[in-house]
Amino acid sequence: MKNIVYIGNKWNKNRNANFTSIDLLEPLFTDCGYTVFSASDKKNIFLRMINMLWLCFKQRNKTDYVLIDTYGTLNFYYAYLVSQFCRILKLKYLPILHGGKLPDRLKNFPVMSRAIFKNAHLNIAPSLFTKSNFEASGYTNIICIPNTVKLENYTFKERTFNDIKLLWVRSFSKMYNPLLAIKIIKLLNDKNIKAELCMVGPDSDGSLLDVKNYADELGVVVTFTGKLSKQEWIKRSNHYNIFINTTNVDNMPVSVIESMALGLPVISTNVGGIPFLIEDDKTGILVEPNSVEAFVMAIIRLMNSPDDTRKMVKNAREYAEQFDWKTIKNQWVEVLR
Repeated sequence: MKNIVYIGNKWNKNRNANFTSIDLLEPLFTDCGYTVFSASDKKNIFLRMINMLWLCFKQRNKTDYVLIDTYGTLNFYYAYLVSQFCRILKLKYLPILHGGKLPDRLKNFPVMSRAIFKNAHLNIAPSLFTKSNFEASGYTNIICIPNTVKLENYTFKERTFNDIKLLWVRSFSKMYNPLLAIKIIKLLNDKNIKAELCMVGPDSDGSLLDVKNYADELGVVVTFTGKLSKQEWIKRSNHYNIFINTTNVDNMPVSVIESMALGLPVISTNVGGIPFLIEDDKTGILVEPNSVEAFVMAIIRLMNSPDDTRKMVKNAREYAEQFDWKTIKNQWVEVLR
């Protein structure tokens, strides 16, 4: 079996952050028989970078591939330094392309982007949205392997829609527009529609306090859970009947796939890679970004058309099944062969 070095930002109990791709894929690769060495869970950004580079150097004569989680945020610079170090060490590296901001990096940092992606053994795009953006920029060494879930962990539940119970799951960051969720519940209340909202996720950039203050200012009651484990938020989802994704920037959020698998109808902004994930009116509802009215109209529509909603939910569950690890792992095995 192959030896893999996996570079990414690993969750640890001391870091108030969501689980990332490396947290999900590392144990799945291990279960498939691969030997995986990973970095880093260091909180300090400089120690994290040193830890990543040291692991590549330490395993230089043992590893077959280096996988690098690559985002359009600060992580982009980690990916750049690690990838160039891999070139020096003559290691085959595969960037795994995450985040809706990554296509902007191709335009704004073309030299660094070419250094990373042109020299990669292969680029792995979790969505056709990312793949198409990279191909449009001239990158041909790219394939699509979608984000994955272990479907056995997501029990499908049919829901009723007498009352509106909204669930929002994301880290609190301005680019995910959590304030919009507060505006949505406020407008529903103003229309005398009984509704509640639960927001699950850690603070990322200080937005959580802004959202709490805004909810107090508008006089709406919202449940804030903070960060929950996967099992905890799945259990909590049983109480809710609509999933809202309010983001302004996105690629292929796993939380949307998870909600489809759980039987939650999804209403999402029509941004980034979301239209590649949700087929409007068939597996979910797409609305314009930052539009309170569009969200509320979609929510009322789901509530007033329960038969159509149930059909949409079943379509979404069937669609989510293609992201099950039992299917996706075959694509990884083929790449790592």
